[in-house]
Amino acid sequence: MGVEELHGRKPEQDAIADLLAGARAGTSSSLVLRGEPGIGKTALLDHAAAAAGTMRLLRATGVEFEAELPYSGLQLLLRPTLGSLAALPGPQRTALEAVFGLGPTARSEPMLVGLAVLSLLTEYADDTGLLCLVDDAQWLDRASREALLFAARRLHAEGVVMIFAARDGEGSFPAPGLAELRLSGLAPEAAAALLDRHPLTPAVRYRLLAEARGNPLALLELPVALAAEGASAFSPGALPLTGRLQLAFHGQVSRLPETCQSLLLVAAADETGELAVILRAAAALGAAIADLAPAERAGLVLRGDADGTTIRFRHPLIRAAVYQRAPLAQRLAVHRALAAALDSPEHADRRAWHLAAATTGADEEVAAALERTAARARDRSGHVAAAAAYERAARLSAEPAARAHREALAAEAALEAGDLERARALGVRAARRLDEAPVVRARIAQVQAVADFWQGSYSTAHRLLLDGAGLIGDTEPGQAARLLIQAVHTSWYLGERQLAETLDRLAALPLDDADPLAPVGRYLVHLDPGRAERPPPLGDTLAAVRRRGPAPDQVLLILCGAALALGQDSDAYELATALAAEHRARGGAGRLPTVLFFAAEGEVFAGRHGDALATATEALGLARDTGQQQWVSQFSSVLAYLDAATGEEPACRRNAEEALAGATAAAISPGAPWAYWSLGLLELGLGRAEAALARFERLNREPMRHHICATRSVPDLVESAVRVGEPERAAEPLARFARWAGAVRQPWADALVLRCRGLLAADDEAEAFYAAALDRHDRDGRPLEYARTALLYGEWLRRARRKAEARGPLHAAVEVFDRLGMRPWTARTRAELTATGVQDQGPPPGGGVAAGLTPQELQIARLAAQGLSNRDIAAQLFLSHRTVGYHLYKAYPKLGVTSRGELKDFAGQLGL
Repeated sequence: MGVEELHGRKPEQDAIADLLAGARAGTSSSLVLRGEPGIGKTALLDHAAAAAGTMRLLRATGVEFEAELPYSGLQLLLRPTLGSLAALPGPQRTALEAVFGLGPTARSEPMLVGLAVLSLLTEYADDTGLLCLVDDAQWLDRASREALLFAARRLHAEGVVMIFAARDGEGSFPAPGLAELRLSGLAPEAAAALLDRHPLTPAVRYRLLAEARGNPLALLELPVALAAEGASAFSPGALPLTGRLQLAFHGQVSRLPETCQSLLLVAAADETGELAVILRAAAALGAAIADLAPAERAGLVLRGDADGTTIRFRHPLIRAAVYQRAPLAQRLAVHRALAAALDSPEHADRRAWHLAAATTGADEEVAAALERTAARARDRSGHVAAAAAYERAARLSAEPAARAHREALAAEAALEAGDLERARALGVRAARRLDEAPVVRARIAQVQAVADFWQGSYSTAHRLLLDGAGLIGDTEPGQAARLLIQAVHTSWYLGERQLAETLDRLAALPLDDADPLAPVGRYLVHLDPGRAERPPPLGDTLAAVRRRGPAPDQVLLILCGAALALGQDSDAYELATALAAEHRARGGAGRLPTVLFFAAEGEVFAGRHGDALATATEALGLARDTGQQQWVSQFSSVLAYLDAATGEEPACRRNAEEALAGATAAAISPGAPWAYWSLGLLELGLGRAEAALARFERLNREPMRHHICATRSVPDLVESAVRVGEPERAAEPLARFARWAGAVRQPWADALVLRCRGLLAADDEAEAFYAAALDRHDRDGRPLEYARTALLYGEWLRRARRKAEARGPLHAAVEVFDRLGMRPWTARTRAELTATGVQDQGPPPGGGVAAGLTPQELQIARLAAQGLSNRDIAAQLFLSHRTVGYHLYKAYPKLGVTSRGELKDFAGQLGL
């Protein structure tokens, strides 16, 4: 049987046909349909389901009343897939079992559920393909929405199509990165054809066409209502179209028997459509299964599955009409009946919400039930649901202290959910009730500060953290230390003075030496540029922390960044990779970008540009998929640096522009330091020293000059200043850099100071500086810095007419630049070699066996060469195993291999 053609929707149907054809060929895709109620979104989903043929089908509808129940939408959608759970990796299977209530509740990373959904959809798709349809997506609970969107963004080669339909003007379904199709009203010819199903007078027909404005549902339903209610029911312009449609549906419902209306109201108030629950609640109101028949005959409700255990409304506006037009007393009675029907332990959360909906005043018993619901939601990473439950519990609290306590918990949960405005508002409300509770006021200050920080209000966030620490510094120094350590992070974006003041406060805390944060404070104080003593090794600090107890992840991340600022690159990289492995094992996709940023910095500093490109590319994709704009800015700037190194000017400027886009009047964008370094390096590499110097000087002024990039860019600034003939412009930055190098006491930092002194020295002194610098460089561990110094030394030797001596360092430099693909630097070095009399041989063929691989192909090939299976690799990289296979088989011909086993022979060339 053919698929029915919809009136006036051929372009949309063709778009869906293309998605389904791609899925049958093994390609995945996603689409968001947007438009006003009744515009035809559901009809297009029905069409897609009919056109799917032999493909497997999953379908669910978001319900407004479900928003407080974490993963309720996911449970409804994925119920048919449970038989495929056993094929998932252990942590993913455990996370989904907790979501479905099949295993113990355990706190897990939110994105682990998203990765598990991706794996489950891949397994369920099998070889036939899968169509996944979600109607009224704006009503999905936040946890379900984020898991499904994460999966949709990571789809590639699984044969899965996901289509979401979202209504304009109600709820919210932000889906950046997914293709969208906005539905408008039908063209006049199609609207007239649809209306012709009803026998109408020309005058009525003209009026309905004008009223409906091409809305298909209006064209179908308003004539029915007009026939039943008469013309008086539709005063032109009296209500918006959606309101008139709801009135039309309400008219249909109001003509049903009273017991049928009661049963429909129970169904409208219930969030699952489970017929057994609905009938138990309806029985308390005098309705039974037989009373549903009139609504079924009228087409208002449909059986939701083949075995008839669920029911659903034909259109969401019918549900809205039934619920919103019912008297308040009747709605309260229905919610009480549903709460009584949901008396089993597994329904405790649904019961709590129905009790809350049936309560009109303070009720401590219901408030306590909601608080327990919130705690369970938080354990399942349903932070939005937790915030809603805590907030509702606060409103039902009889005692002011209990209300303030629950508002504080609501604020923390909202912050964990990323709802910054709500977190701040709840925090302000709670703080007003806590005049005599400094510890809780400090907690609230921390919530408000983090919300301000993530919205770019660094100064406000910093003040809140300092004020919060001041409240409890004498009584709770451990908690105050946590606030001040966080304040170190905020001060980093404000300037050296604020950083130094924060570090002084941290050092002055009367912190017990047994506290795990005591060694952290002693380490962080070395970030003060005014300190000259050498910081302890990061490894010693971590060991001291762990002897005293566990440290929060946030503290470890700050230590990671501090270690890079203190020149302990290897230790920082080791900690970053260890934390990244832990996050991968836990499925912590949302936290991974933070850790990978430190890893990418370490790889750049070590001259491992290929590794840095793979790390930054993966992390940028994760940051986009998880909505972390700060890290989009940061990783765009790292990619800009790598583009600058290879001389890719358009790509460098494009990535730097994205990195700089988040600046405000009060603060720089997160990626600004790396972006300025990148643009300066680009100009320097292309021989535009004056433009390069301007970039580096901007970076070495407040509020950025204490940043890692500003410090590391000083040797570039010195070279730029010398090339424009104004070495005096480098004097102050070099003095600061030399003080920093003297404090961190790293041989490679000493080598860079010597290189700079060689650039600035008189001709009779320069050689000694260059030779000493080359002697201190780590030629194997940090080859790029060695090559930069060797190039400068070779240039100096050639200018001194010592051409034969110049060839050695120049050959050493060009080998590194060639290997790293740094074309401007290679060209400059080859020009110097030609000037020494070496015949120009041109660049070497290719760039190594892995040069043709994309960053993702290289990453996957490396893991496969280590013996990991496709499923293991997928779990690490937050992909499906089919996408891993797709990229691996694209990499084989580029590497000249035909099987997985041969990859081990290329381990060295893959950078393993």
